[in-house]
Amino acid sequence: MEWKQELKVEGAETKRFVLVHGGGFGAWCWYKTITLLEKHGFQVDAVDLTGSGVSSFDTNNITSLAQYVKPLLHFFDTLKPTEKVILVGHDFGGACMSYAMEMFPSKISKAVFISAAMLANAQSTLDLFNQQSESNYDLMEQVHLFLYANGKKSPPTAVDFDRSLLKEFFFNQSPPKDIALASVSMRPIPFAPVVEKLHVSEKNYGSIRRFYIKTMEDDYAVPVSLQDTMIKSNPPEQVFQLKGSDHAPFFSRPQSLNRILVEISQIPSKKSS
Repeated sequence: MEWKQELKVEGAETKRFVLVHGGGFGAWCWYKTITLLEKHGFQVDAVDLTGSGVSSFDTNNITSLAQYVKPLLHFFDTLKPTEKVILVGHDFGGACMSYAMEMFPSKISKAVFISAAMLANAQSTLDLFNQQSESNYDLMEQVHLFLYANGKKSPPTAVDFDRSLLKEFFFNQSPPKDIALASVSMRPIPFAPVVEKLHVSEKNYGSIRRFYIKTMEDDYAVPVSLQDTMIKSNPPEQVFQLKGSDHAPFFSRPQSLNRILVEISQIPSKKSS
């Protein structure tokens, strides 16, 4: 039972994780991470963003980042005034959690970006992805299918996936059962939040300790070069490398991901006395 003592020494700040899924995913994608963190004595919450997972909202009707992240903001509203969490985001979940960081800086002790959109102020997720190399952009264009609920003359309302390319693009190192789970569970990504520019301040967002987990080898969705660009333009406190992972380390390298998350939770606070 020694680990329980260790966590107590850390104080209440590090006992609760909140997991934010990426575009197309839902809270379901974290099932291994939830199980492993709970084994370590953490309390874990995974949120379904609007139009994701079990949310019944039509993705095509989401018109802003605020609307998309509403369930996450609602979660923070329900926390006790003194309660803090470690916020973890994957993929487009990085932009979503940055939005929450700007609004609730006092409730977040650490923020962890896993192969996630870690945007600079006034940057959109689309701006970021447009910086990619041509070769990767080709595959990205093939896997994404635009949906036009308001007609072809209007901007796209959502982005779906070519299911036949999911394994190659997202899950090239993941077990077959997880690929099967994803192929029946993934939903379109709302387009408006992807093109919306994020606004964050040094005072709020900038006050939270940020950590980045790089997926090293086979991530075609957010390649290492793009992760490096984000890290360079918006440096976190520390960068961890997750070897042998595809874009979904919660499927392909769950134990390694868990080890890094626990390690981050135990990094002592830098409070000045």
